[in-house]
Amino acid sequence: MIAFRLPPEIEAHMDAQGRRTGQGAGEDARDAILDDLEDRADVHIAERRFADLKAGKSDSVPLSELLARYAL
Repeated sequence: MIAFRLPPEIEAHMDAQGRRTGQGAGEDARDAILDDLEDRADVHIAERRFADLKAGKSDSVPLSELLARYAL
């Protein structure tokens, strides 16, 4: 378990948000941390794939092919 203190202005902001949404500050903090971790993982994957593309280890896929593949 990780415990940390937030500055009072952030706690006040989270409390106000919780009153608007009905979600507790702990849930908001957990959701924000999970969102950030997912974003960081996505960036890591994108950076790896871009490096592979620059190194000639992978190819790009035309947008038209992706749109057709996923029926968009």
